[in-house]
Amino acid sequence: MKKITYVTGNWAKIASAKKALEPLGFEIDNVKMDTPEIQALDVSEVSKYSAKWAANELGIPVLKNDSGLYVNALNGFPGVYTHDVQDMIGEDGVLKLMEGVEDRSAYFKESLAYCEPGGEPVVFEGFTKGSIATEKSGTYGWSWDFIFIPEGETKTLGCFPDDERWDFWSQDTYRELGEFLKDK
Repeated sequence: MKKITYVTGNWAKIASAKKALEPLGFEIDNVKMDTPEIQALDVSEVSKYSAKWAANELGIPVLKNDSGLYVNALNGFPGVYTHDVQDMIGEDGVLKLMEGVEDRSAYFKESLAYCEPGGEPVVFEGFTKGSIATEKSGTYGWSWDFIFIPEGETKTLGCFPDDERWDFWSQDTYRELGEFLKDK
């Protein structure tokens, strides 16, 4: 089995990677470490930079993920600032910004970067489409789960338990990474 280290402390990201990659013969472990996050307009640029830095720092192949919530009526905001916006104004603040707005379409963009020491990162992107609710609802999950309604649904992610909620997230990034790694 080829070992890949996921640079994250997020149990959900680790579980997703294991679910997709372990059946293909890859062992996934993780390291929780702070990595530099550059100022960029795209989560892919952030994940690439962080993955390259971590691979060179640790001397092993790594995965690094960055994701963001993009609200179309807010010109893609919060995007790369999703984590900071969560800390500053949270879901209530985004709902306030969306008061009276008809176009509530939004999506999560996930960027997964794989990098080997001394190499250049390879990036895979996935999108989970949906919309922003008019009010918070649900008891499962955290943060944006309480205001994000997945495409084709009428309830927020927060209304679905973990085993159901995970099925709404795009697994394209991990599948594409698995295909890429099979040929290495």
